[in-house]
Amino acid sequence: MPHDVSLITTIAAALGLGLIFGMLAIRLKLPALVGYLAAGIVIGPATPGFVADIELSAQLAEIGVMLLMFGVGLHFSVDDLLQVRRIALPGAILQIVVATAMGVGLAHLWGWSLGAGLVFGLALSVASTVVLLRALEDRGILDSINGQIAVGWLVVEDLVTVLVLVLLPALSGWLGGSGGQEGSTLWTTLALTLGQVIAFVVFMLVVGRKLFPWLLWRVARTGSRELFTLCVIAAAVGIAYGSSKIFGVSFALGAFFAGMVLRESELSHRAAEESLPLRDAFSVLFFVSVGMLFDPLVLVQYPLQVLAVVAVIVVGKSIAAFVLVLMLRYPLNTALTVSASLAQIGEFSFILAGLGMSLGLLPKEAQSFILAGAIISIALNPAVFKLIEPLQNWIRAKSDLARKFERPDDPLAELPMTTDQNKLTGQVVLVGYGRVGRRIADDLVARGVHFVVADQNRERVEQLRKQGIPAVAGDAAEPAVLIQAHIARASILVVATPDTFGVRAMIETARALNPTIQTVVRTHSESEAALLRHEKAGKVFIGEHELATSMTHYILDSLEQQEHAAPHPH
Repeated sequence: MPHDVSLITTIAAALGLGLIFGMLAIRLKLPALVGYLAAGIVIGPATPGFVADIELSAQLAEIGVMLLMFGVGLHFSVDDLLQVRRIALPGAILQIVVATAMGVGLAHLWGWSLGAGLVFGLALSVASTVVLLRALEDRGILDSINGQIAVGWLVVEDLVTVLVLVLLPALSGWLGGSGGQEGSTLWTTLALTLGQVIAFVVFMLVVGRKLFPWLLWRVARTGSRELFTLCVIAAAVGIAYGSSKIFGVSFALGAFFAGMVLRESELSHRAAEESLPLRDAFSVLFFVSVGMLFDPLVLVQYPLQVLAVVAVIVVGKSIAAFVLVLMLRYPLNTALTVSASLAQIGEFSFILAGLGMSLGLLPKEAQSFILAGAIISIALNPAVFKLIEPLQNWIRAKSDLARKFERPDDPLAELPMTTDQNKLTGQVVLVGYGRVGRRIADDLVARGVHFVVADQNRERVEQLRKQGIPAVAGDAAEPAVLIQAHIARASILVVATPDTFGVRAMIETARALNPTIQTVVRTHSESEAALLRHEKAGKVFIGEHELATSMTHYILDSLEQQEHAAPHPH
């Protein structure tokens, strides 16, 4: 009997072409996301040949949004955000304001309304968390202080965007679009919307954070992997749907809080792992559906407008972030890393653009401009990251230019005058006070060994000084930082940070000022370790090797104890 298979056809075409174009993108050294968007363009109405069902794709994309936001919530860590709050919170908010203002300026030049300009500017201001995490992982700096700052910055952007997604429908009527409550004032509508959101948040924090982790444990005790995965996905989609129907909030906010409450469970890591394949599959469908909305003719019909959009994303946002990070007295390397991280837009921009279109705020070409800007900026992002090192070296080579980027009269950039000078001879200089550095420091304190910490996280340096531990803020790849740590009189340089970007520069500075100094370096990469050993970098520790060695020693010791404890035959 004949039946409609448009859903199956749409999913098969989206996933199949997503795979093909994703592989092509990877071969071209581009993020796979570019390939998914290209697959959407191929099966969209703007190109000849097969056209997928747009209405079905939109619903599949909605599920993709839910699971994307669920994943963001599942990995959202308040503790990680608090560690970099002094730079991530003000930096992200100011950068959003600056980028939105640039978007409003472009919209005004093109004759758009203020409401269209605000939505357009907000869409250009929000970088893609998916693209950023992949870029940081590929470069091995996700766990570094620069990586933590960049991720924290984007988490703040995500939170601001979630708030915008909640408030925009209520404000759309006053911004020139559809929506809003007839006969009610702006403040009444805002109060009603915020009241619904607050009610939902309170429910999730009071009831949800107890109920859903408990439910996860009950399902896990059945021993069924299928039921556990089903529970995670059902919670994500069910909470998102229920929050929309009961509290009137968006699917995105509901899914985000679903991830947040499930994170409270000790099974959160397993939940993230088990749900990852389905989240990945639907995120592909989301990006493909977004690509279907893009009209390639926009590149021919509006080349200057597209160029202006890309300039705002890649140049304007990066310069704004660069200046803001330096104003907050963080090192040059941090400023360049954050700038490169923000030089793209992605999933939240698509969600904002879609909402703006549905509310009648954005003109049709605006969505095409945003999609074109996203595709081009994501494709350019790897090249932008590769510019960090040569640009940093160029700035440092220009001594006059480098001095302009120095942090003037920064009290954390040099040791206090009250520091005991007897502790600054034969001391250990410890670069990085993360998880590894903190354990090394604790052991040094227990053995009465003097040391000085050099760390890029200003909050950590302030905390260490309150504890009476000598510490200096800055990038240890800069000679001035090691000089302030009195490297010339130190006995050992320990690089405990996973960011091996400036290790060779640190060692060169240390040996130039102290030829007899010993060096101890941490790395995760075999190739990096081989290169460091070739350059006589001292003792190089690879995390996996040291873990394997410790486990082997424990196993052998246990076997030896068992052998001695076993009764011997007479």
